[in-house]
Order: sequence, then C-alpha cells, then structure tokens
Amino acid sequence: MKVLIAFLVAAVSCVFGMAGSRAWAQSAVTVYGVADAGLVREHGGAGGNLTRLGSGVGSASRIGFRGAEDLGYGWSASFLLEAGVRIDSGEQESPGALFHRQAYVGARHREYGALTLGRQYTPYYHALTMVGDPFGGAYAGTANNLFPAGGRNTRTSNAIVYAMRGKMGVTAELSYALGEQPGSSTAGRQFGLSLGYSQGPLNARLAYNHRNNDITAAAGAAAVPPVPAADRDIGRNTLLAANYDAGIVRAYLAYGVDKGSNSASLPNSGNPYGGVRPTASTDSRDMLLGASVPFGMTTLMASYIRKNDRTAYDQDAQQWGVGLSHALSRRTSLYTAYARIRNKHGAGYTVGNNTEAGSGDSAFNLGVRHLF
Repeated sequence: MKVLIAFLVAAVSCVFGMAGSRAWAQSAVTVYGVADAGLVREHGGAGGNLTRLGSGVGSASRIGFRGAEDLGYGWSASFLLEAGVRIDSGEQESPGALFHRQAYVGARHREYGALTLGRQYTPYYHALTMVGDPFGGAYAGTANNLFPAGGRNTRTSNAIVYAMRGKMGVTAELSYALGEQPGSSTAGRQFGLSLGYSQGPLNARLAYNHRNNDITAAAGAAAVPPVPAADRDIGRNTLLAANYDAGIVRAYLAYGVDKGSNSASLPNSGNPYGGVRPTASTDSRDMLLGASVPFGMTTLMASYIRKNDRTAYDQDAQQWGVGLSHALSRRTSLYTAYARIRNKHGAGYTVGNNTEAGSGDSAFNLGVRHLF
C-alpha cells in the first residue's frame, strides 16, 4: 500500500512538474498479433465425436495496438487495445465487444511500477498460465480444463491494476474491479493480488482472487434477459504456482483452493456423460505436476492434474496431457497435443484449449501459430 501511495504522489508531482514544459515527446504505436489455427479431434461428447478446424488452439488469434509516450522524469503513458479474431471463420471472437481481450490505459514509472485502468487479466490467471502450467494455458493439455481459470477469473472489466516493478526478484500485482451495480458498492466487485519471487532457476507465485456474486435489483432488471436480485456466496480462489529449471528439464507445480459460488465454474456446462448432472464445485482442491523438456527447436510438455471435489457430489476429475511445439523460426511454430480427462460420479469436465471449452473427455490438436 505504501508503494501504491508513493506511486500516486509521484504521479501528481510529475503532472505539476511538467505543466510548464513545452517539450512533448512523440508517441510510438505498434501493431501486433497472433494467427493460430489447427485441426481439433474431440472424443466423448454428448453429440458424438467431432473433427473441426479450431482457431486459437495454442494462442488466441488476435490483432492489437499498443503505444507509449515518454513523459519525462522516469514516467511514460501507455495504452493497449486487443481484439480477438477467429481464423477459421474470420469472425470477431466475442460478438458485441471489439476489444474484448484487453483494453486499458495507464502510466508507468521506472521505479514505482505501472498503474492501468480498463479490461485486464487477473493476477490469478497470470500466476497459473505464466508460472504453474507447462502448457502455458494452451493446447489440449491446458490447466484451464480443471483449474478455475475461465470467465472473470481470466480477465475483468472496469479494473484498476497496479504492478510493482520487480526488486531483488520480488514482484507484486494488485487488481480491483468495480461491480458498477446501482444501489451497492460491493455487488459484483472483484479483487485479486499476487506476490512472486523469481531468482535463478526458481520462479514462484502466490495468488488470490475474491469475487462478489451479488446482484442488485436495478442491475438484475437491466440484464438481458432480466434476472432477480440475489445475495450469493463469495467466490474465493487461492493458488500457489512454481517452476524450477533444472537444466535439461523444467519442473512445474500448482496447487489451488477454491471455495464459494462461481469459484470453479464448468468450462462446458453441458452433460456429455450421462448419469448425475455435472455440477460446478463450490469447494475443491486442484493439483498439477508437470514438466517441459527442450530439444533444440522442439519443446516437450507434459502434465498431470487432479481436481478433488469436496462437496456432497464428489465429482472428482483427473487429466493427463502431452504436447510438442517445434519452432520453425522466431515467429512461426508447429504444435501437436493430446489430453484425456477421467470424470468421476457424473463430473462434466471437457478437454478444451486456449480459446475453446471442448465437447468431450479427450482431444487431439495439430496446428500452426504465427506471431506478427
């Protein structure tokens, strides 16, 4: 908190300090993106096996614009706008929201860190995909299939995010998303934080996500279709993620605790397996063990994940996945992956990938990714 206060004080001082200056720096804007498509073969779905061309199997296909302007005194202003695109059809990834993936503006200081406002990733998602998952949230083996990294656990709108500049290997991130519901300052709000340490071969991060699921009468009436006002349980997620580079292999570990409503929603809410209907857990434990092994331009990825549902439904699940990524150049790579989930007691977890929830309990990927 002291660092955040110092950031704001320094920002105000900077504004007044530059008020009389006429020397304005030229801003720089960069256009970037990802084009990713692959064949996806899914087994075990309610409608039978499915073969299709998927978009964003390894990395979500996108086009983005980012820019920065040097303000002097160690400060810079920045913005980012990122839109998702479906390579298989050319459609917008999220109908109705052009820059659905990310949209923010903010300021950065070389000593105090960065403060940004807008639609942004949560500290929880960063910890899982950047530190704890050897698949990096991608391909059939993604940890997102069993860890609760979907929906608002991935990114939030109306968010204020502060990222501390790393010092002596220590990093921190704090996020607060306003609920913006008439009649309440707490309904719908979400906050998260993470504390990381990266030094030498060790990279570790502890993250927390807190989500208020309440709906006010005014917000419910404005929804399409309208929904009744509701006082719901808080959703809480705690995650410890780490990886260690032993030279010939990098080992991964992640352990999560999920409690409360919407703390671990199902990626696919259908019922592909019969029996007891799949029910989102409100009390579960998630554990991942994984590894990545580089062979020149090729990287082997593998992981085992177990979800322990502690509710009366006891809908546990286990996933194992394996994949290969081969770099053809600095920007282009080929990939293949396979994963299978074993659902118990009517659990309905499906094998998806970076952008899709999947329809069955196993899937095979083969595709290409190009960065620009």
